[in-house]
Parts: sequence; C-alpha cells; structure tokens
Amino acid sequence: MTGRTVSSSGAGASRAASASSESRGSHESRESQGERRKARRVVESAVHSDAQPRVRSSVSEERQGKSRHPRKRRSVTSRTEPVQQSPTDMTVAKGKAGAFVDARALRSEDYVAETLHQTSGPIGVATRPKVVDFTARARERRKANARVIVIRSAVAVLAAALLGALIWLLLFSPVFRLESSAISVSGANEWVSASTIHSIADKQAGKSLFLVSSDEVSKQLKAIPGVSEAKISKHFPKSLSVDIKAQKPAAMLKSGDTLTAVDAQARVLNSVQDANVNGIPVIEVKNVQESLDSRSVKGALTILAALPESMRKQITKVTVETQDSVTTTLNDGEHVIVWGDSSQLKLKMAEVDKILNDPNVIGDYRQVDVSAPSRPILK
Repeated sequence: MTGRTVSSSGAGASRAASASSESRGSHESRESQGERRKARRVVESAVHSDAQPRVRSSVSEERQGKSRHPRKRRSVTSRTEPVQQSPTDMTVAKGKAGAFVDARALRSEDYVAETLHQTSGPIGVATRPKVVDFTARARERRKANARVIVIRSAVAVLAAALLGALIWLLLFSPVFRLESSAISVSGANEWVSASTIHSIADKQAGKSLFLVSSDEVSKQLKAIPGVSEAKISKHFPKSLSVDIKAQKPAAMLKSGDTLTAVDAQARVLNSVQDANVNGIPVIEVKNVQESLDSRSVKGALTILAALPESMRKQITKVTVETQDSVTTTLNDGEHVIVWGDSSQLKLKMAEVDKILNDPNVIGDYRQVDVSAPSRPILK
C-alpha cells in the first residue's frame, strides 16, 4: 500500500511538473508571437510613412523561462529608404497602411497624356519623347538629309547661273563692246598718219573693253616708225582713246622729186611730195631702198638723229660719200662740219658746240673736222 501511494504521489508530482512546463512554454510562445507582430507593424508603418525618410526599428527577442539550452537572440534592424518619385510618374493609393483598397476606385491611367506631359519643355515647346521610334527617326533623318541636298543643289545652280550671267554681261554683251567709231587718235602728224594708228587700234574693235590689252596695243603702236610713245586709255563702258608722240624724221631721202622720211633706224615713215622739210636734213640718194641698206647712210642717220634741234634747223645739206666721211653744211655754206663716223658722238658734238660758240676759236675758219675729237682741225 505504501509503495503504491508513493508511486502515485510521485506520478502526480511528475504530471504537475509537466503541466507547469507546458503552461510556461505556451505562454512564452504567445509572447514571442506578439513581439513579432509588433515588429512587423513597425516595419510596415515605416514603409508607408511619407513623413519619415528613414526609419529604424529594432526588435530584440529573448526567450524567457527556463530551457535546457538557453541562448540570446540577435537584434534585427530593418532599414528602408523611400524611392523619390514624382506624383505624375505613379499612382498613389491614399489610406492607412494595411487598409483594404478597392481597385475599382483607383484613378485610371492616361499614358498618352502622361507621356506628352513628361516631354513638354519649360516654355510649352514640345521636345522629343523619351521613347524613340528608331524607324521613324531614321526616316526623319533621311528626309532632313534630302532637304539639305536639295537646298545645296539649288544654291549651287543659282550661283552658277549668276556667275554665267555676270561673265556674259562683262565679256560678251554689247554693253561693253568696243566699236571702231568709239576709238579716238591724237598726236599724229604728216609723217605718222592717223590712218596708220587706226589700222592698229581697230583690231580691238568688236571685243569687250575688259578684253582689250592696253600694253599689247601700245607695243604694236611703238613698232610704227616715228612713234616714240603711245598711251592707251579705256573709257567705260565702250570707248578707247589713243595718244601718241610722233617724231620728226631723222632725215629726208630725196630721189628725184620724191621725199622719203626715215627715222634713226633707217625705217621709212612716209613718202610725200612737195612736203615742208624745214628743220629736217635732206640726203640726196639715187635709190631709196638701196640707200637704206647702205652703211654710210645708216651712219649719217644716226648722227643726224642725235643732233640738237637748234643745229638740225641750220643744216642745209648732208654729204655721205663713205661711212667715215659724213659731212653737214650749215646755213648754206657758212660752216662745214666733218663728223667722220658715228663713234664718240657725244664728245664730237661737245667739241663742235665749243668751237662754234667761241668767236676767238672759230675766227674766220669755215670747216671744223672732228673725226678725231681729241684733235679737232679747223680750216
């Protein structure tokens, strides 16, 4: 009896201890679940809260009571940073966190209007949408390139047309075309006739005044015997003036009744009859063409062309027997000058001028021989 009583009391004590232990375990489990729910609510309220940018919640769980292997739980920290979004970029549901949301009451999204609103500029000017259709963009680029090509081609054609019109106006139009009647000549004399000058200048008729070369015309005129200078002047839009300086002949070659004017280079200026030869030395020859090839006549022309005008006017006769015996007669035989050849011509002219202008030297002498200028001979 006693043994069973002890054993029954021992069994009751064991059941009581077991019940107490289960009660404590369930109580601890309820407390742990309550703390977890509390921590979850703190985290949810931090996510949906707009007033606090950052919320830190700490949950420390410790199991109370006795256990075989008790251990300390780690604290869990949750950190959440809200995403900054524009009200126009998302739909915000208003209400408390965790409350029921009726989807039928949500605002409908107009994506077209929202896209246009997002792509409008600061002053209302539409800009390129954020979403680009590459096919449309390529088509737009091709159209832009085509417009650029068309514009450049039009500009090039217009420039070429203007350039062609300008060239035609300046070079080929009658506006600047030179006519023969618009060419004037001055400075001609009886030895260098105006018709001779016109024959050269008229070659430029029919050209644009821009194409007339003044240097070329002047060069051709100076090639005319007796022309020492030639000046060409253009007068726009279509006229030309020619001014020449014509020399007097170096001498006149007389053959019979014909007088032929020649210059210092033995070039024929003009052939006239009964011309006024005052101040121009006359050389009598048998044949004009043959005399022009004679060395003695060429030497005489060189001497006569170099003499001053005052002495040329006094010459009444020129004798050319040889190239070393050129002689001039002054004032119908008052003085005779023997020049010899055309060498040392400046020195010879200086000696003649000194002797003739000094009465004490010339005295009654009539002939002055300066063929040897260092030793002049008076006779």
